[in-house]
Amino acid sequence: MLFVSEVMKTVPDNYKSLLQEMVYETLTKLKISFERVNTDEAISMEDCIEINQKLDMKMVKTLLLCNRKKTEFYLFITTANKPFKSKDFSNALGISRVSLAPAEQMEKILGVKIGAATVFGVLMDKKNLVQVVFDKDVLLEEWYGCSDGTTTGYMKVKTKEIVHNFLPYTNHIPTVIEMENSEK
Repeated sequence: MLFVSEVMKTVPDNYKSLLQEMVYETLTKLKISFERVNTDEAISMEDCIEINQKLDMKMVKTLLLCNRKKTEFYLFITTANKPFKSKDFSNALGISRVSLAPAEQMEKILGVKIGAATVFGVLMDKKNLVQVVFDKDVLLEEWYGCSDGTTTGYMKVKTKEIVHNFLPYTNHIPTVIEMENSEK
């Protein structure tokens, strides 16, 4: 059973990474409220079930994708229950096939390790190398559940705050696509 702390509405007492510190400083600066929990290391979507229950929301699935040459990057945010299909993603954007970006690229560009990919990683993307892409279904949810840039800190924020306040602040205007909900 995964340890999940009680819900908190304050910033952590100390930070585990530069990105985590930047996340809370930015949310405070933009006056975006959040609820958060500390956990044992959670990497898979299955690990997030107990976090979802504690925070009363649904965690998003966040993937860093790239083209074959590793020159174009996409931070794809979808619902936890949808399988990722590269062909469908590429067709929706009208781009050539993509795959998961290597772990070292994710650390270099977003400042996170595998399991901690988060929309907040764009705070590290000062060169705007990453195109943020939302699955339309994520935007239908009131709450946005994600990592705070670590694999032991998770939070919920109003989805509209992420889209209308946070992303414009980072100069990352998202693209919205529609992905199929079930395997065919």
